[in-house]
Amino acid sequence: MSTPAATISRAAQLESALRNIIRGKDEVVRLALVTILARGHLLIEGVPGVGKTTLAQALARGLDCTFQRVQFTSDMLPSDVLGISIYSPMEQKFEFRHGPIFTNVLLADEINRTTPKTQSALLEAMNEGQVTVDGHAYALPQPFLVIATQNPVEHHGTYPLPESQMDRFLMRVRMGYPEGDSERAILRSQAGAARLDEMRPILSAADVLAIQQQVTLVQVDESLVNYTLEIVKRTRESEYLSLGVSPRGALMLYRAAQSLAYMEGRTFCIPEDFKPLVVPVFAHRVVVNAVYSSTLKKTEQAEQVLKEIVDTVAVPV
Repeated sequence: MSTPAATISRAAQLESALRNIIRGKDEVVRLALVTILARGHLLIEGVPGVGKTTLAQALARGLDCTFQRVQFTSDMLPSDVLGISIYSPMEQKFEFRHGPIFTNVLLADEINRTTPKTQSALLEAMNEGQVTVDGHAYALPQPFLVIATQNPVEHHGTYPLPESQMDRFLMRVRMGYPEGDSERAILRSQAGAARLDEMRPILSAADVLAIQQQVTLVQVDESLVNYTLEIVKRTRESEYLSLGVSPRGALMLYRAAQSLAYMEGRTFCIPEDFKPLVVPVFAHRVVVNAVYSSTLKKTEQAEQVLKEIVDTVAVPV
């Protein structure tokens, strides 16, 4: 098994390789890796054509793990994801044929273009690492990671993910349009697809499991736990939010902060590991009510409310 120093170095190599493919989105790349190493699932949101699927594919290629991609559409059924039991005349019994979810990395492309019934097929898998079909539970390979992409809910033909589904994702990152210089580099390179094809595995499944275990050993001071719980409490008490952060959300922030500290090469967390993660970890878990008056989109309103809450909570020293 690789040593902590070796796995940290290879995680840094993976981050560097991803940045060469996804130009001008260094923060998004960092947050994506934080999610993976924290044993979480990642939701990438943005308009079509900004590189959501490319980032997801690059992440999957960088991990020497089994990989499946599912393009979600409105006519898909849960069995198209989970698998189905088929009767075998020769064996005179039903045989279960595994669906694409039986993999280490599942790319759920445009997840909000399928119906809530099919979306719900992922709930048990994302939370418990298993699926139940016809009364039988089937364990999923480990590590198991869902990288989902979605178009903004304002777009035609989308089904908003329910709160229970959103809560399963450790983090939601938003990919906007690239800045001028970054977009210029994309046009000049003329090789986005070629670079993706050249992406080679850097971390193995064993490496990912080892890092995920090492991340859990990162120390978190009690003052940072109190800081987290105070932010969570204020989301539940805010007059602008009809739904605050769940206990699962608080746990996700805790794990994400440990992961960020690990990537920074530390064995302990500091306030700077928690504060910048509040919005990407919490924004998709809260619901803004009609009291909050703003011209921003719903997702942006949630981010703004959270920023205002964070600004009012004293940071531990």
